[in-house]
Amino acid sequence: MYRSLLAAILFGCAATAAPTQAEQFVLFDVTFTYTKADADGSKPSKSHYYVKGDLINKDRPKDWMAPVDYRNGTAHIRLEVLDKPPGNAPTTWTICYIPNKGKGNGYGCMGTGLYDKPGVYERDVPMTEFWENKSILWEHGIKQMDLVIKDDSGGQGHAHKRIDHERFFPTRVRMTVVQVSAGAKYDPKLVPGLPPATAAKPAEATSSSKECAECETKEGK
Repeated sequence: MYRSLLAAILFGCAATAAPTQAEQFVLFDVTFTYTKADADGSKPSKSHYYVKGDLINKDRPKDWMAPVDYRNGTAHIRLEVLDKPPGNAPTTWTICYIPNKGKGNGYGCMGTGLYDKPGVYERDVPMTEFWENKSILWEHGIKQMDLVIKDDSGGQGHAHKRIDHERFFPTRVRMTVVQVSAGAKYDPKLVPGLPPATAAKPAEATSSSKECAECETKEGK
């Protein structure tokens, strides 16, 4: 009985001492030029750029809960604005997770934050804090990502609706989203193809509900 009790104690200690697996992976890394014609012609919703097929990491996890917990980690957003029309019009991209299975609203969104000129803008977003993150059944994985270009007026501020759309189009960006597991810290050295580190600008934080409300299929058609 003593040996059984000792074994149980040792097993319990080993179980509690087991380290949590900490990892990161690039969900997508896309560079593209986006024109007014692209925004008007995107389907099913306007002002959208769809990251799917070969554009999204084919080796992304099928289950974001286990064995590695990405659902309770962070998303590192790196936006490199390569070209933007003159005029310094405040611009943002809403980033929507489109799941294989959802509930309620059926998808969730975060944002790049506002920017007004070319440069590199980065921010970390907790996966439990962005708009409608609980509407995604994370154990079933993510099907695609939808990127929506907007002005600074909130969820319905699609850039294609602007009378002065020439201040937003054409633009060229590189957007990278890196998923970092719970308890881990983003490491840029693990992301292939990034240029040498420079002083990145923190993107201006915006209200998640204002920025992302009805940001996918219910709007902008």
